[in-house]
Amino acid sequence: MIGVDRSIRGTLADLFGLGVLVLAASIAIVPILMALLNSLKTDGEIITNILALPESPQFRNYIVAFERTRFLRSVWNTLVVLLVGITGIVVFAAMAGYKLSRTHGFVSGIIFGLFVMSMLIPFHSIMIPLTRVSRALRLQGTTVGLGIIYIGLGVPLAIFLYHGFVKSVPRELDEAAEIDGCGELRYFATILFPLVLPVTVTIIVLNTLWIWNDFLLPLLMITDMTRYTVLLSTNMLFGRYGNHEWSAILATLILAMLPVVTLFLALQKYVMRGIVDGAIKG
Repeated sequence: MIGVDRSIRGTLADLFGLGVLVLAASIAIVPILMALLNSLKTDGEIITNILALPESPQFRNYIVAFERTRFLRSVWNTLVVLLVGITGIVVFAAMAGYKLSRTHGFVSGIIFGLFVMSMLIPFHSIMIPLTRVSRALRLQGTTVGLGIIYIGLGVPLAIFLYHGFVKSVPRELDEAAEIDGCGELRYFATILFPLVLPVTVTIIVLNTLWIWNDFLLPLLMITDMTRYTVLLSTNMLFGRYGNHEWSAILATLILAMLPVVTLFLALQKYVMRGIVDGAIKG
């Protein structure tokens, strides 16, 4: 009887867990499906009933969104920001995380602690100083400058992940490379960096999702419409006094969503492995 009771409890626990997962998946997927459904309607249909199926699918909404937002140009601008930001975050954070992980001492601990504590600072509390500093350094108004700002904001978390992951690499490997006459920079670039590929992929994906979907920082830094990112271009479809082009807005959001969703689905196993290993190893 005891064995039967445990089996029943295990089955109920599994069903409860499955129900929670289905509920969580529904909460995440339903808004996407609603956006996709309404992107194929006219504005009148959307206002009348957002839950109804489109009477006649309006695929032209995607053409209108593509043209009105100058989608290719905004995607290019976003890719420039991504390239500068992601490259800087990976390069600087990987080197800093490696050095801080391999250096034991009071100063090293203080520096690492400052990086970790900086993640606790709300962005809204530094918006005004950040705007003034970026203007003084002539970073404001350019996609490259925006990417450089993202480097400063994204490095702390990346250092934290690299710092934990590098601890899993045996120190004997460092010593063997040193005995063979391999310099520290060469050792880092040719031996260590390939070993931390999982956490590197994690950092690339997480920061890509963050930078691609960020609206506030580009809004503060970019004023020239020719340099708008994808979300800033989408914002142009919101008119004054509630006169919004909902069909074009939803179509643009679906178009903007596809690249990052595809990237995440393709690399999600590396993301989870890198987060776990970078947080608990060592």
